[in-house]
Amino acid sequence: MKTQAESYLFGQILGTHSFLLKDGFLRPDEYSEIEAKYFLPGGETGTAATVLASLGVSVRMDGTWIGTEVAPMLRAFYQDKTVDLSSIHFMDDDPGVMDYVVIAGLVRSPMGRFQTLFSTGKRWWSIPREEDIKDCRAAGIDPFFGDESLLAADICSRYGIPYVTIDSPHDSLLHRKAAVNVVSKECTAEHYAGMDAEEIMKLMQAETDGLTIITQGGGDMLYARKGGEIRRMKPFQVEVKSTLGAGDTYKAGCVYGLLKGMSDDELVRFASACSGVAISRFPLPLNPPRLEEVKQLMGE
Repeated sequence: MKTQAESYLFGQILGTHSFLLKDGFLRPDEYSEIEAKYFLPGGETGTAATVLASLGVSVRMDGTWIGTEVAPMLRAFYQDKTVDLSSIHFMDDDPGVMDYVVIAGLVRSPMGRFQTLFSTGKRWWSIPREEDIKDCRAAGIDPFFGDESLLAADICSRYGIPYVTIDSPHDSLLHRKAAVNVVSKECTAEHYAGMDAEEIMKLMQAETDGLTIITQGGGDMLYARKGGEIRRMKPFQVEVKSTLGAGDTYKAGCVYGLLKGMSDDELVRFASACSGVAISRFPLPLNPPRLEEVKQLMGE
């Protein structure tokens, strides 16, 4: 019998090969020295699960099917953590989904075969199950898996479970039903080219009763609800070691904020502090933010 988890996460779970370079980012026809390299859990959901467990939250996660090369690492990594893998589908005939990320300080470049995978028309992720979701207290749902992502949102809505999503446009069902939608600079550049952040926020506000947060890297975060004023908050200033996982950690911080009943101001500040701690170290999965570190950065 499965134990009940406080949170449920659905989305991208990968094996990430990360390479931290020693003397700046790759340059054509020039040699680059690798300072450190790792093969660890990644993806928006995998990273968020790692962070939530570090913050003391129990997690059940599901999403990407896990293959033969990723499975041993994933199982070993989470065996002593409060992350339940029992809902995940493990394949025995495929190496699994992996990505490769080259990192140098503020700059990173991910590589993979996601365009090829999505273009096959085949589903390589799970179908969310009501029994996995209905008794949790907060959820995180990645938008990448089409009808299955919408099904997870629908189950959450039916049971009154608040969920956090990421990079969901203003006219999407995921945005409309979300308790929190965290919209990145990459998303606004793709969907709202030529519009400033306040214009985008007004579109977002009009379509949901939830909280919309627009992050802008090192720039101010904007956040607001329908009919309310647009507020701004500066991110915490830290020495950046690697930005890999910053947004996924921010999402985890928002899920934690929902679990703890934080106000909008408190949630945005807490999530920003989580992300600030995360980018100050590498690799993130082996050094996820601890609650005491987040509070220390917040001055508490």
